[in-house]
Amino acid sequence: MQDEDPQVWTEVDEYAEALLIGPDETLDAALAAADEAGLPPIAVAANQGKLLHLLARIQGARRILEIGTLAGYSTIWLARALPDGGALTTLEIDPAHAAVATANLERAGLADRVEVRLGPARDTLAQLVEQGAEPYDFFFVDADKANIPHYVEAALALARPGAVIVVDNVVREGRLADADSTDPAVIGVRRMHELIADEKRLDATTVQTVGSRGHDGFTLIRVLEA
Repeated sequence: MQDEDPQVWTEVDEYAEALLIGPDETLDAALAAADEAGLPPIAVAANQGKLLHLLARIQGARRILEIGTLAGYSTIWLARALPDGGALTTLEIDPAHAAVATANLERAGLADRVEVRLGPARDTLAQLVEQGAEPYDFFFVDADKANIPHYVEAALALARPGAVIVVDNVVREGRLADADSTDPAVIGVRRMHELIADEKRLDATTVQTVGSRGHDGFTLIRVLEA
């Protein structure tokens, strides 16, 4: 077995992206706007964005909820998967991030199907529940990991049976397996796994990934019963 080589991980991503995704001026402009605004370079990679797009299309999602907008890069991938009449709500705590995302979505021609809600996700999720929001078909959770268990619980409350929840950045370079970790992010993703294991209405798996974003992974969850 070859030694781990992050450069090879990146080269494989670039090879696959060149053949299977290709250039996209709108997505490139979204990343450039994020960089110009000084946002952290933590958006999903292009191949991960395409995976979200394909999962949402396979799901036939008409209503998508995203927790964690950043500059709207993943939002664009997801919104493009919606059919006519579909809608996406994305939650963002940082006004500067939300402003960049809003401009990126307008440039992408997707502003008519995306609502950016500003505020702490715990608050905006509670508002959606209180408002009796129409159930969602697909969720992408990419926000602060300390609150991940709460976000998954809220997603369950807002999901229709058969909905799909994708939670990003859960492996934490392997620290997910460290029961002694004091890192709030690791504690959060471990508690999320424990929650899922105890929740009979959820069925899930976690997959490790390597690539241009390093060693991490995602949890894929199916809602059996809302």
